Amino acid sequence: MKTTSLNARAALVSLFMFLVFLGVWQLAATAPSVGGAAKAGMTADEIEYQKMMGKDPGAVKSTGFPPPLEVGKAIVGHLADPFYDKGPNDKGIGIQLAHSLGRVGLGFFLAVIVALPLGFMIGMSPLMRKAFDPFIQVLKPISPLAWMPLALYTLKDSDVSGIFVIFICSVWPMLINTAFGVSAVKREWLNVASTLEVTPLRKAFLVILPAAAPTILTGMRISMGIAWLVIVAAEMLVGGTGVGYFVWNEWNNLSLVNVIFAVLVIGVVGMLLDLAFAQVQKAVTYVE
Repeated sequence: MKTTSLNARAALVSLFMFLVFLGVWQLAATAPSVGGAAKAGMTADEIEYQKMMGKDPGAVKSTGFPPPLEVGKAIVGHLADPFYDKGPNDKGIGIQLAHSLGRVGLGFFLAVIVALPLGFMIGMSPLMRKAFDPFIQVLKPISPLAWMPLALYTLKDSDVSGIFVIFICSVWPMLINTAFGVSAVKREWLNVASTLEVTPLRKAFLVILPAAAPTILTGMRISMGIAWLVIVAAEMLVGGTGVGYFVWNEWNNLSLVNVIFAVLVIGVVGMLLDLAFAQVQKAVTYVE
């Protein structure tokens, strides 16, 4: 009951904050910038020239930033037909998201294949931990986008290069968290498994994996957040398809409304991915 009450109050506070945000946005978007001050500092010839060019120096102008209602109309329009395809530069947001999620999913899956076994090996062997540590510490801080020129030059394909960038940015949080989770398994549990003469493979799957699962899922959750963050920037560079390319293309078309719409979509999808991993992490976490 207490948890339900807390959730209800939190939802009301969130709603209030959202309404305040919309109000501030509306005021900022419709705030006038009076041109009278500029007119006062202009000569008669300059004022006449501005009028000849179709501009009124004394007119009241808005900031040009789209208000919430305009963005809302764009959201309805895009979601009404999200899978239309009118050529390479005009595809629905559903198609763009499918391309982005496909790249993220494949790169993330490759990272899982590499990070989990390697993390188990590093976590179970102090020798391997010390041997791999210099390489991890050198490669981990490198920005994923710094790999993009090398990937494009080597792989010769923008899609494959984007997947490689997702892989290289996803592998480190999973690898480090897996190694940490495996090394932190209680020694008593391992001793019991050794006493019962459990084979190494059964020990890994029946003792170590369940104990380290929450930490491993934390690394996977962090990796997915980074992967979704990076794919948008990568698609801006390589172009073609994807939600990142959609943002850049709409910016080139000077459609700020569509840019804001795409930013909101990126945020919502990122939130849903994080919530999915949070639920899986909660399911594998043992509560005494």
